[in-house]
Amino acid sequence: MEFKQTITPVLRILDVDKAKEFYVDWLGFSVDWEHRFGDNFPLYCQVSRKDVVLHLTEHHGDCIPGARIRIHIRDVQAYHRRLTEKEYRYYKPGFNKTDWGTIEMPLLDPFGNHIVFVEDIEE
Repeated sequence: MEFKQTITPVLRILDVDKAKEFYVDWLGFSVDWEHRFGDNFPLYCQVSRKDVVLHLTEHHGDCIPGARIRIHIRDVQAYHRRLTEKEYRYYKPGFNKTDWGTIEMPLLDPFGNHIVFVEDIEE
């Protein structure tokens, strides 16, 4: 048996338009696919940005809002600048250097999910 490092977090969303505004328009993810069992059914979709893949779900039985995920990236400060330049009206992110050797930019999506973009500091 072999395990891979790749995992796919599933995050609960409550409003498709708000989710797309946050994840696609602001964070820069792309919608890879969307699924509904029929008209007037909840959405389940995949969004990605480079190697980061997230599943977003409106299905109440899949999970609850309030998850916390950490996404490792290079150059958190450059990503912070890009997000700040977009002037997203609902969030003004900050970043901080930690005592354990990372730079972190914590975000809270419109549904209460915590997303922390993390960069390891090389010394």
